[in-house]
Formats: sequence, structure tokens, C-alpha cells
Amino acid sequence: MNRTNSSTPQLPPLADIAAARLRAIVERLPVQPPSFVLARVLDRMLLPKLPADARAALANRTVEVAISDLGLRVRLQLAAGGFRVAPARSETALRIVAPAKSYLRLLRGEDDADRLFFERALVMEGDTEMGLVLKNTLDAIGPLWA
Repeated sequence: MNRTNSSTPQLPPLADIAAARLRAIVERLPVQPPSFVLARVLDRMLLPKLPADARAALANRTVEVAISDLGLRVRLQLAAGGFRVAPARSETALRIVAPAKSYLRLLRGEDDADRLFFERALVMEGDTEMGLVLKNTLDAIGPLWA
């Protein structure tokens, strides 16, 4: 007679194991290369649409964006010439954490930050006023990626 023991833990699917291992590797990589790439993308997609008051509020303040399911994070600052990689020792003013799917929903305008925040799909930590300026500015600009 072949019985299965219900108390025996089930092994996670192979994809979950691979994703966890990849995330552990990505978390240890330096933040400068992906930060540089995102800075260039934001210079083209966001900077031309960014109002002067938002530029002033965000200037020279470090924002860290973490993609939780990928283990990827970037650190950026807005300078006079555009977005740049934040210096390694700069204090993080605002940290935003969400899975990749939530960021895509935001970029496409499928969801707003408030909804994702209340669904706990997006977490903002740090300077609340700066977070509100960023959120309201992005809401006013609309989708960045159609």
C-alpha cells in the first residue's frame, strides 16, 4: 500500500528554486550599472516632462528603487544636468520597493501608486513629503510607457 504523508513538506517547483538563487546573486551585484542605465532612460522619458517645482524638490536627494522579486536595486539622484547614479555613501531620502509587475502596472498607467500602496504591492520608506511630491508628479504626467 502506497501512502503519502501529509506532513511531509513539498519541495518548491524548480522555477521557484532557480528564481531564488538568481535573486541571491543579483542582490550582491553592484548597483552602479543598473542605476546608470535607469538614469539614462529617465533622462529621455521623464526629465523633459518634469516640472520645475518637482525638479527642485527632488534635486540632489537620493532615491533607491528596489525590484523585490528580482533582487535588483538602483540608487539615483536628480542633478542640474539630469539623473545620475547616487554616490555610494549618500543618505537615502526615499526608498521604493515593489515587485517588477507592480512597476510595470505603474509605468503603463494600469494602476496608481495609492492603489498599489494600499494593496501592499508597493512600499515607500523615508521622506514622506518627497514621496508625495514624486507620486503626485508622476500622477500628473501620466503613463511613461504606453
